[in-house]
Amino acid sequence: QVQLVESGGGLVQAGGSLRLSCAASRSIFSFTAMGWYRQAPGKKRELVASMSSDGSTNYADSVNGRFTISRDTTRNTVYLQMNSLKPEDTLIYYCFARELRVYWGQGTQVTVSA
Repeated sequence: QVQLVESGGGLVQAGGSLRLSCAASRSIFSFTAMGWYRQAPGKKRELVASMSSDGSTNYADSVNGRFTISRDTTRNTVYLQMNSLKPEDTLIYYCFARELRVYWGQGTQVTVSA
């Protein structure tokens, strides 16, 4: 089992920045991918950004150029740096880690005011 603990969400004005963190309870080397999804109430989760075990990254078109995913293997943590935030980025953000199954964090709220 793995626990993923997210932090860093909150309220920010449009144009501002936030950094989300996702700390795993054990080494992240075994995961084939880690990253972030986000979800609006009543809607399907959408992929925001992911990083594969080889370090390659993938971003949703809506955040490409504004968000950056990174990891610190010494801290077993994945980060999502979010810049130039827009009101439409206001969603709950979920960290995930994939190996034979997918693990999810509890979610963290990001609110961007106009």
